[in-house]
Amino acid sequence: MTHRTSRFVPIIIAVSVILGIVIGTFIANRFSGNRLNIINTSSNKINDLLHIIDDKYVDSVDISDIVERAMPRILSELDPHCSYISAQAAKTANDDLKGSFSGIGVQFQIREDTVYVTNIIKGGPAEKVGMLAGDRIVSVNGENYTGKVVTNEETLHRLKGEKGTKVKLGVVRHGSTKPLSFTVVRGDIPIKSIDATYMINNQLGYIKVNKFGETTYPEMLIALAQLEQEGFKGLVIDLRGNNGGYMNSAIQMINEFLPEDKLIVYTEGRKMPRENYMSDGRGSYQQLPLIVLTDELSASASEIFAGAIQDNDRGIIVGRRTYGKGLVQQPIEFSDGSLIHLTVSRYYTPSGRCIQKPYTNGDDPQYELDIVRRYQHGEFFNEDSIRQSGETYKTGIGRTVYGGGGIMPDYFVAEDTTTFTPYYEEVATKGLISQFCFNYSDANRKTLAKLSSADEIAKHLRQDKVVQQFIEYCDSKGIKRRNNMILRSQPLLESVIYGNIIYSILEIEDYLKYINRNDATVNKAIELFRNGLTKPQLTPANDKAGNKKTAHISMPQQARSRYLA
Repeated sequence: MTHRTSRFVPIIIAVSVILGIVIGTFIANRFSGNRLNIINTSSNKINDLLHIIDDKYVDSVDISDIVERAMPRILSELDPHCSYISAQAAKTANDDLKGSFSGIGVQFQIREDTVYVTNIIKGGPAEKVGMLAGDRIVSVNGENYTGKVVTNEETLHRLKGEKGTKVKLGVVRHGSTKPLSFTVVRGDIPIKSIDATYMINNQLGYIKVNKFGETTYPEMLIALAQLEQEGFKGLVIDLRGNNGGYMNSAIQMINEFLPEDKLIVYTEGRKMPRENYMSDGRGSYQQLPLIVLTDELSASASEIFAGAIQDNDRGIIVGRRTYGKGLVQQPIEFSDGSLIHLTVSRYYTPSGRCIQKPYTNGDDPQYELDIVRRYQHGEFFNEDSIRQSGETYKTGIGRTVYGGGGIMPDYFVAEDTTTFTPYYEEVATKGLISQFCFNYSDANRKTLAKLSSADEIAKHLRQDKVVQQFIEYCDSKGIKRRNNMILRSQPLLESVIYGNIIYSILEIEDYLKYINRNDATVNKAIELFRNGLTKPQLTPANDKAGNKKTAHISMPQQARSRYLA
C-alpha cells in the first residue's frame, strides 16, 4: 500500500503546483488590477509593431530612428518635465553639470556658415598653441569646414574629444592673408558655475551662480573665502536666470547659512517615501546678512535655495516670482548612453508648500507659454498683477507664503519698459544688436584688447560714438530710422551694446560688474542692506511704493549663443 501511494506523490505535487499557480494568478489579477499584464501586453504590442514595420513596410526604414523619435512622444504624455535625451545630448548636458569636459578650450559662434572663435579659455590647449579670439576655423583635420555642414552640434562633435587626442585646425586670422595651421592637444576644460565674485561696495559681497553643478559648492566656498578676505559684512547671491541643476548641490550650499536641525527641503512621491534634508549646523555663515535675487527664469534647485532661505526666515528674496518647478526627475540611463529624465517625486519647501505651477498631463503647449502670459498680464511690471492661487503656508516666524506657482519675493522689483520701444524691439528681434557688436569687436579687437577694464572700454565706445554707428548699421539693413524712439531707447541701446562688446573682450565678471551698476534689483539689495532690512519680520517692511523699476538689461545676446569646445 505504501509503495502504491508513493507512485502518486509526484503527480500530487505537480497538480498542487499547477493549482497554486492558477490560484496565485487569479489573486494577483483580482487584487492588482492586472497591471503587470497590461504593461507586458503594451510593451509586447510596441515591439510587435516595430517588427511588423521592419518586416512588411513598403519602404526600408531605420527602426532605431523611429524609436528615437517615439521616446520623447511617449514621455510627453506625462508631466512637462519628463524628457528623453539622446546619447550625444546627454554627454553634453552631463559635461555642463560635472564642471569640466575634454576639448580645445575655445568659445565660438557661427556666423555666415563659419566658426568664429569669440574667446580663448585661459591656460587651455588653444591658448598654448597661439590661437586668438577672432580666429575663424575653416578646416578640421585637413577637411574644409565651412558652409551648410557647419552647425553648433557638428562643431562640438569635431572639436571635443578624448583628453590627449589631437585635432589639426586651419584658421583664418583678421588682417592676415594666409591661413594658419594649429595642432591642438585636447585637454580638460573647466566649466565654472559661478560667473562673478566681487564686492559691490565696501561691505556687501556679490556672487552670481549660473547653475547648480558638481563643482558649485566648492566654487562657492572659494568665493566666500575671497569675500571674507575683502571684509564683507553681507552677501547677495544672484540666482536670476539660473534654471537649476543638482538638488544636492543646492542643499550643500544652503547648509552653509542655516543653524543646526533646520529643514532645507523634503521630497515625496508615489513610489518614493518622504525624505527630509536637514542642516547639520556646520555652516560657517549662519549669521551673515543674506539677500537672494530671483526672477522668472530661476527654477528648480534655485527655487529650493530661495524657498529654504525664505521659509526659515534666514534672509530676504528680492526680484520677481520664480519659474515654479517643483518636480524631481531621476535620470535613468540606457545601454547606448541615452537617458530619460523621469519625474519620481515632488519637492517641498520647509513650510510644506510644493511650488510646482499647474500643468496637465500630456503635451501641454500652454505650460511653456506661462512666462509669456505672465508678461502679457503685467506681472513683470506690477506686483498686484501676480496670480498665486495655491494654498497659504507659514514660515518659521509666521509669515504667509504661497504654494502652487513659484517663490514670491519678499521685495518685488518690477521690470522697466520706459526705454523699450518698437524700434528697439525690431533691431533686437532681428539680431542686429548681436551682429553689430560681433562685427565691431572683431574689427577693433587689437585696439580694444589694450583696454584693461570695462570702464576704459565704455569710455572708448562713447568717444567712438558706437551707438550712432549702430543706428547707421541698422539704416543699411533697411530699418526705418525713428528719431524719437531712438532717443527714448538711447540708455538701453548703450547698455546692451556696451555690455556685448565688453563681454566679447573681457570676462563675464567684468560684464556683470558693468551692468549691475544700473540694475535696480541689485540697487534694491544695496538699499535694503544699508537700512538693515535683511532679517525678515512678521510684518515685512516691504515698501511697495519704494520699489524701483529695473531696466531690461539681460545677458548679452552674444553670451547666450556662445558654445564651449
